[in-house]
Amino acid sequence: MPAISVVIPVYQVAAFLPTCLDRVLSDRGCDLEVIAVDDASPDRSGEILDQRAAADSRLRVVHLNRNRGAGNARNAGLDLAVGNYIWFVDADDRVADGALAAISKALAASRPDVLLVDWISSYPGGRTEPNPFCGLLAAVPADGCTLEQQPSLINLTMTAWSKLFRREYLCGLGVRFADGIHEDILVSCAALLEARVIAAIDQVCYQYRRGRTGSAMATTSHAHLAVFDSYRRVFELLAARDAAGAPASPELRSAIFERAIWHYAAVLETTGPGIGRVGLPGLVPREERARFFRRMHEDFAAYRPAGYQHPAGPRGAKLRLVERGAYRTYSLLEPLNQARVALRNRVSGQRSREPGRTRPDS
Repeated sequence: MPAISVVIPVYQVAAFLPTCLDRVLSDRGCDLEVIAVDDASPDRSGEILDQRAAADSRLRVVHLNRNRGAGNARNAGLDLAVGNYIWFVDADDRVADGALAAISKALAASRPDVLLVDWISSYPGGRTEPNPFCGLLAAVPADGCTLEQQPSLINLTMTAWSKLFRREYLCGLGVRFADGIHEDILVSCAALLEARVIAAIDQVCYQYRRGRTGSAMATTSHAHLAVFDSYRRVFELLAARDAAGAPASPELRSAIFERAIWHYAAVLETTGPGIGRVGLPGLVPREERARFFRRMHEDFAAYRPAGYQHPAGPRGAKLRLVERGAYRTYSLLEPLNQARVALRNRVSGQRSREPGRTRPDS
């Protein structure tokens, strides 16, 4: 039985797929299987996979007969996987050199239900940015923790690629990746919420490609409304825990609530290709933005936990605007918020290159 099953959903990524496969298959740091799921890709991706599988027995290729999205492809790969742990890697991204060896060591040390890994963002032109929440990973004890013990971990990215899951644990949760986009949210939240041991490795293990033309996270689309349904299901999980007599603590409930509203805000405020540049089309179509904000306001009212207190500073000020449904004021302040975030990210990137700090490799 392999230690790790790497599941790669593949759709229209022929330009990036060889590099992704090279990074995974060239790392001999552990025993692994790689399951690549061709989601009826119209380009040469399927052909590339078949050629690589013929040369490397660790790679298994599944060809789906119709395209149903990354979530369905991940589910198909998970159903076939036999490794002790599952890592969902996106085909246009790259696994960092030495990542699998470091991950194997971390898994052996604490045998967690979920292992969180550090990552960097990679932009067209070669610019990189560190994970803005990497400090949360460094704060996880060596023997792991639960989400109740460290509720702030919910602020980490809600992506499948930023975590490894113990396969039997993940399959036992009874949740699946959803169709469409923002499909990672339910699986990520459910896994963190129920885990008895969450471990972390603060070594950069993953390079996430941003701003790729054709990527869902760089495309203006009505489909981004799916983020609301994903969090609705998360709040249903919390309600089910309440009914079972195992409620989340007030601190954790507030952290999940705030994470949801903040995720909505991130989707609303993120521009399309050329993330961070004010004035470009956003992920949410212009004609949908007011309705999207209204949904944010409605969810704030529906899911606000008893005793919730706004955080201090700009974050709290923004959340109060959502609470009041003050879309006009929110929209006027949004360019300032984008400029502030861009400055923070530049400063963070400069600090990561200072002497004595580890600089993520591109």
